[in-house]
Amino acid sequence: MKGFTAREGSAVAELDDEERMVIARIVADVGLLLGGEQFGMDAPVDRDAGLDDADEILRHLRGLAEALAEPDDPAVLRLLPSASREDREIADEFRRLTESDLRDLKVERLRTMWEQLSEDGPEWEVASGDAMSTAAALTDLRLVLGSRLRLDSDEDAERLHTEIDLATHALETDDDETLPVDPERVWLGMLYQALTWLQESLVQYAIGAGDGADDGPEGADV
Repeated sequence: MKGFTAREGSAVAELDDEERMVIARIVADVGLLLGGEQFGMDAPVDRDAGLDDADEILRHLRGLAEALAEPDDPAVLRLLPSASREDREIADEFRRLTESDLRDLKVERLRTMWEQLSEDGPEWEVASGDAMSTAAALTDLRLVLGSRLRLDSDEDAERLHTEIDLATHALETDDDETLPVDPERVWLGMLYQALTWLQESLVQYAIGAGDGADDGPEGADV
């Protein structure tokens, strides 16, 4: 994975087929969570990968989609927060007036991202004028993953980072059976980190400081 850099009036990132497939899948799932229609028949799939490989890649995302389908999903509240925590009447009225338009805006941004990721080739190109709306859509993805990972504080985020470091060490030393590592949590955490890093490189591009973006940090591959 390579972060967004400036190229002829656009921001361009590089993703391999697996990375595109995984990100496109969660984009589609969050779109459905917000009440949108299915983005196409399915997420893009690496045509050169075997079915077993594709099933393994998407297994954790299927579990994520099931968790997000629960009533009163906290992830929805992160995407569509209340206007007032103290006054329920004000919050309900504000939601009645604005929620439909906000949902439509978020779904449309996600649909645009899904269509871009569905194109062939390693490059993900975002027009300059769409950079901040795409960054906002990446925020929505991160909010959903953050809810699933229960990231409610800086301490939670630091704990997740430590777990990912432990998992990386376990894989490198063939000690993954003895270390207390939750594979699904670590996998989703690595996806969260990768999306965070992509978003940062896109925002840097948008404010005119993206020329120095390069390969992602260790563990950023999804």
